Amino acid sequence: MAITDWPEGERPREKLLQRGAASLSDAELLAIFLRTGVKGQSAVDLARDLLTRFGSLTQLFAAGKLDFCEMHGMGQAKFVQLQAVQEMSRRALKEELQRGDALNSPRAVRDYLQLLLGGRQQEVFLVLFLDTQHCVIASEELFHGTLSQTSVYPREVVKRALAHNAAAVIFAHNHPSGVAEPSQSDQHLTTALKQALGLVDVRVLDHFIVAGMGCLSFAERGLL
Repeated sequence: MAITDWPEGERPREKLLQRGAASLSDAELLAIFLRTGVKGQSAVDLARDLLTRFGSLTQLFAAGKLDFCEMHGMGQAKFVQLQAVQEMSRRALKEELQRGDALNSPRAVRDYLQLLLGGRQQEVFLVLFLDTQHCVIASEELFHGTLSQTSVYPREVVKRALAHNAAAVIFAHNHPSGVAEPSQSDQHLTTALKQALGLVDVRVLDHFIVAGMGCLSFAERGLL
């Protein structure tokens, strides 16, 4: 059945206008982005197929062009549009972090980190550099690794913190395995980085582990 044949209150666009975007499912939101379906499938059906194929919105956002375009009804134009939507979201969240205290915007920090790291297939270690008001000065991916590990050098982190004249930092890295729990090596690394940065009077405010849709905070766990 075509979406135009659905009851008006159940059509994704009308539902969004009446109840707000938060009331829509992932498939309904994606259907609005897709705009149209293909022969025999509505935009919602097509959206559900995409989510089934990739597993989640996070994994869909992280899909490469070849994998994305292999799906029936998808193509380079849709891939480009999806990349543009993601980048606008990242920039909007980064602007929010640059305007205010990152510690008072935990949702924005988590959303930003999940957009950057949630779907990566290799480990990435990222640092948010903050000023004395805890506004974000810069965001840098400093180290990249394999599927299961990456090598992080405290000396390089200190050098970048000094280059940005940062007063504080927030660390983040991803677990491609999908498990957000910190390993012993994660905890040892955080301690080593905290000690090294303490020597130059730079505070470590938090360390996040991003795994798919999950995001664990060391500060909230009492691990700092």
